[in-house]
Formats: sequence, C-alpha cells, structure tokens
Amino acid sequence: MRIIIGFIVIISTTVLTSILLELILPTELLSGNTKELLLNIIPVGLSVFAYIFLYTYYEKRSIVEFSFKRENAIQLGAGLLLGFALQALTILVIYIKGGYTITGINPISYIIQPFAAALFAGVVEEILFRGILFRIMEEKLGSYLSLIISGFIFGMVHLGNPNSTFMGGLAIAIEAGILLGVAYMYTRNLWFPIAIHFAWNFSQSAIFGANVSGISTNQTLITSETTGATWYTGGAFGPEGSIQAVLFSLIVASILLFYCHKQGKVVKF
Repeated sequence: MRIIIGFIVIISTTVLTSILLELILPTELLSGNTKELLLNIIPVGLSVFAYIFLYTYYEKRSIVEFSFKRENAIQLGAGLLLGFALQALTILVIYIKGGYTITGINPISYIIQPFAAALFAGVVEEILFRGILFRIMEEKLGSYLSLIISGFIFGMVHLGNPNSTFMGGLAIAIEAGILLGVAYMYTRNLWFPIAIHFAWNFSQSAIFGANVSGISTNQTLITSETTGATWYTGGAFGPEGSIQAVLFSLIVASILLFYCHKQGKVVKF
C-alpha cells in the first residue's frame, strides 16, 4: 500500500503540475528554452516536496534519503562524475570501433532542453523506483530480491519508449536497475543515484548527441552519427543498449556491492 500510494502521489503531482503549467505559462512572453526549463524544474521540485511530505507523515520518520549534509554533496558530485564517465566509456568503445562520428557542433543553448529532460527523468524516476519501490520492497524481501524485481520493472517500463526492443529493456534493467539500486544501498540517500542517472542521460543526449532509451532529441551540443552492429552501438535504442554499457555498469555495481557487504548495508531476506 505504501508503494501504491507513493506512486499515485508522485505521478499525480508531476502530471497535474505539468498540465497546469502548460495552461498558465505565457508562451508569448517566454522563449522555448525558458518554458522547457519551467515545465521540468517545477514538477521536479514539487515531486521531491511531495515525497518528503508524504513519507514524513505516512511513515512517521525523518526523510534521511533527501537530507542535506556535507557527505551528500560529495556523493552528488561523485555521482555526476560517475554517470558521465560511464557514458563516455560507452561512447569511446563505439568510437574505437569506428561507429561514432561527429558531424557538427551546435550552440551551447542546445543543451538546455536535454538538460531539463535529464533532470526530470533523473529525479522523478529515482524517487519512484529507488525511493519508493526498491526501498519499501527491501524492508520485506531483502536487498538482492528487491534489486532483481525493481530492476526488471524499471527495464520493462522502458519498453514503451520509441525504438525500444526487449534487449534494450533488458540492458536498462541490468545496468540501470541494478547499478542505481546498489548506489542507493551504498549511500542510503537518493542524491547519489539521482546524480548518476542525470549525468548518464544528460551526457548521452546533450553532449554526445545519442538517443536515450530510444528517444531522440533535435537539440544537442554535438550532432553525431552512430553506425555499426547493435551489440556495441545499441542501435536506434541508443548506447545504453550496448554490451559495453551493461558491462561497465555491472563492474561499478559489483564494486559498490562489495563495500555494501563490507559495511553491513545489505538487508537480508
């Protein structure tokens, strides 16, 4: 029930806020980029507030997963670097195999729309799948079973995206579902997985000009072309559907999981 109510509250908050903003924002007075930022940043802020408000009173506790401490700021920065590094390594493999070509460089303003989209996905999806689904399941099922179930659901949700395939969804389930779940386990806050998720999506689209989970964008800093076998390019789904993205993410997840065991952060069934 806590999971169901949480999903209803967060999804309703973001959807209704987005609809309301579309109705009240004066399009004639706002540039496309400004409106795009507002349409994403405001629902993101309200979703965080809704999560904190709901579970503070529902579970009668302090919401430590959204606390503001020095170590959380460090983890946020580490997550940003990690997300970017994982995506850069994934693209590097495609480049080495001759499948990634830069065809143009665009104005810096072109990163605004993918920034807004990456922020929305990074925050809202982590609240839903790590803050609500994984966290609450872990209390009853333990860490490992919850990682598998929440990761599988996270991957299957992406099957509804354009250009999606079963293999692409499976890759998301393994690389993102497992890695981001373990990232939450290791820090017990949402800032770390949010930062990884945001940096992964932002660098993939805004910087490298690639599709994100099958979704393309016309505004990116780098205009690029990706060619080659789907197993190392991800095809139309994007680089996160590639084998190297899965392997790199699993390596990092394994290292974090090792330290989770060492520090007693794994919840037993």
